[in-house]
Amino acid sequence: MKKLFYILLLIICFGQSACERDDICAETTPTTPLLIIKFYDADSPSDPKAPNNLAIVAEGSIPEDTGFTVSAGIDSIAIPLRTIEDVTTYSFIINSQEEDDEPINVDDLVFTYIRDEEYVSKACGFRVIYDELLAELVPQDDGTWIQNIIIENPTVNDQVEAHISIFH
Repeated sequence: MKKLFYILLLIICFGQSACERDDICAETTPTTPLLIIKFYDADSPSDPKAPNNLAIVAEGSIPEDTGFTVSAGIDSIAIPLRTIEDVTTYSFIINSQEEDDEPINVDDLVFTYIRDEEYVSKACGFRVIYDELLAELVPQDDGTWIQNIIIENPTVNDQVEAHISIFH
C-alpha cells in the first residue's frame, strides 16, 4: 500500500512540474517590433497626410504574396524589417489602384540597421532590436513622390511612436 502511495505521489509531482507558466508566450510580452512610418504633407510639415492608394512590396516578392495595401486615409503604417539580414528594401507605390487618374509612381526605400538579438523567455524565444536605423531613397528615372525622410528614432525596440517620418 505504501508503495502505491509513493508511486501516485511521484506521478502527481511530475505532472505538476511538467507544465510551467512560461511555456506559453503571453500576448503582452515584447516581441520583434515593426517599423512605424508616419506620412506628412511636404508643403505643411506638421500636417499628417495619407498617400493616395499606397501599396508596399518587399524587394524580390510578388505583391499578392507579400505586399501591403494601405487603406485610404491612413497616415501611418507598421511594416516588418528582416530579422536575418541588416538590409530591407521596400517599394512604396502610390496611385496603385486601376481607377486612379494619376500615374503609378514607385519609390524604393532601403532600410539599413544593426540587428541585436535579445532573449525574451523560454516560451517566446528571442526578439530582434534594430539599432542605427537609416533610410535611403533610391533615385528613379521618372522622379520620386517622396520628398524627404527623417529618422525620428534610430532604435526600433517598440511600436509606441513613429521611427520614420516621410514627407510627400
